[in-house]
Amino acid sequence: MISNPRFRHTGTALAHPLSSSAWRGAFAVRPADAIFTTAIKVGIAATLVLIAGGLLGQPQLAGMAALGALTSAFGRYQPYRRLGRMMTIVGVGMVIAMVIGTLLGAANVPMMIQILVLSVLAGLAAHIFLAFRISGPGAVILVFAAGAGSGYTHSYAAMLGPIVAIIIGVVVGWLAAMAPSLWVPLAPSRLAVARAIANVVALEADDAGPLRTAAKASLRSARESVTVSSGTFRATHSRSVSLRQNADQLHLLLDEAEAALTLFESSSDGSYSEAFIRLVQHESQLRKIHGIPTVSAPQTPDVPATASTRNLVPKGFWEGAKAELTARAGIHQALRMAAAAALSGWAAVGLGLEHPLWATMGAIAALQGLSYATTVQRSIQRLVGNVIGAIVAVGILSLALGFWPSVVLVIIFQVLAELLVLKNYTLTTIAVTPMALIMTGLGTTLGPEAALSRVADTLVGVVIGTIVAAVSISRSDRQHIPTSTDGPKS
Repeated sequence: MISNPRFRHTGTALAHPLSSSAWRGAFAVRPADAIFTTAIKVGIAATLVLIAGGLLGQPQLAGMAALGALTSAFGRYQPYRRLGRMMTIVGVGMVIAMVIGTLLGAANVPMMIQILVLSVLAGLAAHIFLAFRISGPGAVILVFAAGAGSGYTHSYAAMLGPIVAIIIGVVVGWLAAMAPSLWVPLAPSRLAVARAIANVVALEADDAGPLRTAAKASLRSARESVTVSSGTFRATHSRSVSLRQNADQLHLLLDEAEAALTLFESSSDGSYSEAFIRLVQHESQLRKIHGIPTVSAPQTPDVPATASTRNLVPKGFWEGAKAELTARAGIHQALRMAAAAALSGWAAVGLGLEHPLWATMGAIAALQGLSYATTVQRSIQRLVGNVIGAIVAVGILSLALGFWPSVVLVIIFQVLAELLVLKNYTLTTIAVTPMALIMTGLGTTLGPEAALSRVADTLVGVVIGTIVAAVSISRSDRQHIPTSTDGPKS
């Protein structure tokens, strides 16, 4: 029997992927709001660059530009002031990844070395994204772009095309994502306030400790979003004055939500019900395109100073990331992602698989979850999604469609992926798999066997990624361990 606590914890982690709870969690469908906004922006950006590339007779470069346009999929729900900066970081990362990839291809660097370089790139990118709180597809997109550049480029003279293509895609993606700020600059903050109110009202049905913590966190996040957004409005501009007044109303709504939460926590006679009814009405109004509920002051008892976030001063964008860049947890996450990515790619090479970088990307996608339980979930979801998506891809690739029908399918699958990403990652992967294969085959011949190869590579990636995550698991990471109601702890 193993007596070392560290070994016992790792053993429990290794057993978790076989548990029923891991598989149930992997297929749970979560509620998600405002899912159409990002999907529309990504769809528009992809459509523009793919059509332009096709009209210019550059189908392969059009696919690379479409990868750059995925910049618009990052930073979901962020206030526009931060979103622009986040997408700039992602866009620069995309271009750097393409430069690295084309250099590797032009220099004919052996695949084993390419895998090592791109694994380090993935770890570094994941660390930066985490430090700046950049949500979205993650570092796997950068590796995809680098791999595409490497596969396309066979001489130094051919490097310019892919680099220019991805720059164009990044710019188009950035503009598509930021365009709504011209007419609905407070949209992300409205949504943040609506979500915070919904979390407070949900406590009436279930007021478990973690849900209370989540509700308070969402209130703080919403307050920060409104504060950041209102900081861009100039006091002398007439439209800015109106927008600042709207931001003040959002602050008052948060005051009321915090007051209602305080009343809920302090009363046992249901006296909070009227306050919650008002909050439900406010949330409904905020979900509409225009109009912000007008309130003069919280209509419930005053919130104690210690509980209010009214005077919250959010950290600056760069200041907030500075501490995170040196955080031990972030560095640990980056190192194990790089290790898992490299080992997966090398294993795929050793097994003679045709596309070892797909194994690398499988490991990266799995390890984008911060907890081990999330890593296992994403591994299951990515594998099952790839199997089903590959079946779809086999049927599509066997038709040998031309460029324009392929473009239509890429856009459809891309929009579907963005619509489903917050619902369940399995559903997202089902859409992403045929999209990635079709995009890879733009301007080239890619047969149905490529879909089967992707499944094999993904299997290698998620298995090795999960093992690396289990071996390197932190002693404080215990989300995967069953509670007393689920079964005995190990």
